[in-house]
Amino acid sequence: MMPELGKYAFAVLGSYVVSIGLLAVLAWLSIARARRIKAQLSDVEKRSRKDG
Repeated sequence: MMPELGKYAFAVLGSYVVSIGLLAVLAWLSIARARRIKAQLSDVEKRSRKDG
């Protein structure tokens, strides 16, 4: 299943690990920001309903 990478195995597998890690961090940051913005928007909407 796994190809023979020879002397480049560490570099290739390390690159995969770093890439997957960065993608996971970017996804997490994106989801966290979306939740934060959604909560702020909800607060603004609640305040505008009270004022209006």
